[in-house]
Amino acid sequence: MELNDLARRIGILEDVEAIKRLKARYAALCDTGYDPDALTALFTEDAVWDGGKEWGRYDGKDAIWNFFAGADAMLPFALHYMTNPQIEVDGDTANGSWHLFQTCTYSATGDAIWGAARYYEEYVRLDGSWRFRRVRMESSFWTPYESGWVKRPFVQDAND
Repeated sequence: MELNDLARRIGILEDVEAIKRLKARYAALCDTGYDPDALTALFTEDAVWDGGKEWGRYDGKDAIWNFFAGADAMLPFALHYMTNPQIEVDGDTANGSWHLFQTCTYSATGDAIWGAARYYEEYVRLDGSWRFRRVRMESSFWTPYESGWVKRPFVQDAND
């Protein structure tokens, strides 16, 4: 094995670990009150956070900041469990996907909620640090603890 190849492969492993730390920081900030300043610092200026019909789409740091500024009122308790990372690095850009399992309190109904989704993300390295360029969340369910995902998959559905 050539030394240049080894250095390249180690660099990719370091980048993957840095992106995992970025995602862990995101989850920790969400779980401790959704600090909008700290959260938006993890994003590029032109970033998009897209939570689909359940959570909305927010284009640019200002819109993302506004979303997170109201998140604590919407979800006063949350624990984000990020699992199964799949991360592909290509120089100063990368793509990744994660599974999310989340417990939370949904203030609109007062329900204890189970949530599950997939994150699909794009990252970019800026000034030596990885940032989110695009976060897209595809929800599987957001269901009241008592009902479960079979009886009521989405607490947000007004028709239930």
